[in-house]
Amino acid sequence: METNERDYKGSVVNGFLGLLINLLILAAAPLCFLGAANDYIPEVLGIVVGIVLCLVWFIHLIGFMTLEPNEARVMVFFGKYKGTFRRAGFYWVNPFLDKKKVSLRARNLNADPIKVNDLTGNPIMIGLVLVWKLKDTYKALFEIDSQTMAMAGAATTAGAVAGRMKAFENFVKVQSDAALRQVAGRYAYDDTDTSTGEQLTLRSNADEINMQLVQQLNERLSMAGIEVVEARINYLAYAPEIAAIMLKRQQASAIITAREKIVEGAVSMVKLALDKLSSEAIVDLDEEKKAAMVSNLLVVLCADEPAQPVINSGTLNH
Repeated sequence: METNERDYKGSVVNGFLGLLINLLILAAAPLCFLGAANDYIPEVLGIVVGIVLCLVWFIHLIGFMTLEPNEARVMVFFGKYKGTFRRAGFYWVNPFLDKKKVSLRARNLNADPIKVNDLTGNPIMIGLVLVWKLKDTYKALFEIDSQTMAMAGAATTAGAVAGRMKAFENFVKVQSDAALRQVAGRYAYDDTDTSTGEQLTLRSNADEINMQLVQQLNERLSMAGIEVVEARINYLAYAPEIAAIMLKRQQASAIITAREKIVEGAVSMVKLALDKLSSEAIVDLDEEKKAAMVSNLLVVLCADEPAQPVINSGTLNH
C-alpha cells in the first residue's frame, strides 16, 4: 500500500545553539527597557523593541524539542503535513510547527480470551498475545481518527503522547479480536473422526496458525501504519458449556487408541507363541485347539484384570 510519509526537510538547528540565541534575546530585552529609562535610546523605541524581544523570546521557546531513540515527531504546519523527523537529540525548529510526538518502540498486547466457534461449530475460548509497533507515522496520525480519541484527557504533552499511543492500542485490540475470530473459524479445535490427518487444527498446528494470524493482522492494521512483529495463540480451550463433554470424548479417543495398541501387541504375542510351539514341536495342535488357544490368550492379554488360574481337576482323571 502506498504511503505519503516522508522525512522532514525543513530547517533544523542544534538545540544548544538555539538555547544560546534564546538567552541572548532574553538578555537584550531588559537592556532595551534600561536604555529607554536612562535616555540612551528613545523611550518609545526602547519599550517597543523590548516588548517585541520578549514576544520573540517566548515564541522562540516553543521551537525546542527532544527526541529519544525510536521516537518520532510528525511536523504539521497549519494543518499541512511537512514530514516526519526521526533523529534523536536536542533540536530547535520552526516554532509555528505542530510537533506531534509518537513512539516507534515495540509494544505488547495480551488480549483476553474470547468465545468463538471453530470450523465444526464447537464454541471455544481463544486468546492471543502480539508484539506491534508503528511503522508509518502518516497513516497512524491521518488515516485513522487517533488524534480525536487521544484528545480526551490529554492536558499535557506527555498526556497527548500517552493518549495517542493508547488510541493505537485500542485500534490494535479491536482488529486483533476480529482477525482472531476469522482465523479461528477456519479450523477445527482438534482432529475429528472424519479428519484425513492433513487438515490443520488449532491445537496441533500452532506454528501454521500463528503465521496466518500475523498475515491477517498485518492486512488489517496496514491502513493504520502499524506492523505486527509477532502474534501467538496463548490460550486455547473448549467453552465451559461443552468442556466436560469434550473431555469425555478425548478420554474415549485415548482409550480406543490404547486398546488398538494392546490388541496389536496381543496378536503379535499369540502368533509368536504358536510359531514357537510349532517350530520346537512342543505340542501338536489341530485347528480347533489353535482357535481355542488363540481365544484364551487374547482374553488374557487384552483383559483389564490379571488372569486367574483355574485348575481343571476333572480332566486329570482320564
